Amino acid sequence: MGEDTIAAIATGAGESAIGIVRLSGATALAVADRIFRPRRGRPLRDRRSHTVTYGWVTTPAGERVDEALALVMRGPHSYTGEDVVELQCHGGQLAVRRVLEQALQAGARLAEPGEFTRRAFLNGRMDLSQAEAVIDLIRAKTDRAMAAAVAHLGGSLRERVSAVRERLLEMMAHLEADIDFPELELEVQTREEVSAGCAAALAEVERLLGGARAGRILREGLRVVLAGRPNVGKSSLLNRLVRENRAIVTAVPGTTRDVIAEWVNLGGVPVQLSDTAGIRPTDDPVERIGVQRTREALRQAHLVLVVIDCGAGLLPEDEEWIAELPPGAARIGVANKIDLNPGFPLEQLAGALGGAPVVAVSAEQGTGIGELEMAIAREAGALDASEELLVNARQADAVGRAAAHLRDAQQTLAAGFGDELVAIDLRAAWMALGEVTGDTADEALLDEIFGRFCIGK
Repeated sequence: MGEDTIAAIATGAGESAIGIVRLSGATALAVADRIFRPRRGRPLRDRRSHTVTYGWVTTPAGERVDEALALVMRGPHSYTGEDVVELQCHGGQLAVRRVLEQALQAGARLAEPGEFTRRAFLNGRMDLSQAEAVIDLIRAKTDRAMAAAVAHLGGSLRERVSAVRERLLEMMAHLEADIDFPELELEVQTREEVSAGCAAALAEVERLLGGARAGRILREGLRVVLAGRPNVGKSSLLNRLVRENRAIVTAVPGTTRDVIAEWVNLGGVPVQLSDTAGIRPTDDPVERIGVQRTREALRQAHLVLVVIDCGAGLLPEDEEWIAELPPGAARIGVANKIDLNPGFPLEQLAGALGGAPVVAVSAEQGTGIGELEMAIAREAGALDASEELLVNARQADAVGRAAAHLRDAQQTLAAGFGDELVAIDLRAAWMALGEVTGDTADEALLDEIFGRFCIGK
């Protein structure tokens, strides 16, 4: 990789004012000069870095393809660290495709998904956590997720991980000096100092790991399921939360027969709200399928909104289905129709939910909706999100393995085993953390990560 010149469309599909075809590689300037004719002056290869030239993209026969601006960015001061040329043409799909075709015919090859960013990583322009932040930034659903991705793009995660790795490397060097030269009795560090170093490293790793769930929710969204008996107001509640009449609302129980899902932004957290069929025994085959789908949605939920009708009170039927809830999801009690029974004892519902928070609302009048939104955001664990919370599943796995190896090192020290075994545990933790920044990543891992990118990025 890097020996040939790659090209791809760097802008999204569809019509727009500007479309960009990007070239990167050792012969990017030469390829661009074969297809780009400046209106006046020197060819691109003779122009300074970070300059813009007006002209035309043409065929080998001189036929004009499109009017364009050519941006020259010479390596290593470019996104990829190589010579880069960006041709900015008109944004129609046919226009950018024809410009790309000319670049491919002139000697470039079509870039693979994520290859521009992969070259940036391989050329030392960014580490692996920053490369992954690029795709997190592109896919961010809220301002909070975007801010976390931008922080990682700036190197916040790299700095924290690198600091721990440097501490571990110093500890390993001291241990190995004692191991390799026992006759010198160096005693560079005592076992108490090694134990304290392990504890400090583990505390920092566990802080990173603690943000994994909130970070994943910021990136992927919180799956929230509204569940309850028929006609308790789930559909009205969904409509209130999404600010539109998305679900059909009638006084007839069992109107909702399938799962209806909508995305909303609550307190900076992307939330997928799912309205479901009311849970009750039924002989109606269609309604029975709806209830089955409700139970499946509950098994996949991060959070369940347990909705009851305050006018009817907490019924035995409510307690029956609440007792059958899957244990994995968090819960918030929603005492709906509070306008019909202002004195409803909220602690009764909280008790049925094992002490979970309860919010009184009126979906019809809009009472308590703001409080419910804040409760959902709090359950997401993201209201106090810092820059370092955006830890994806791959990174969380690597950090989790590092934590496990550090605990092993502590147990090895406590058991009085030799320095050799302690050093093995520390090195394993150091290697696992290196996967976050890419220092110890293998080719297969890079293929998996950059394969998730779009072509052109």
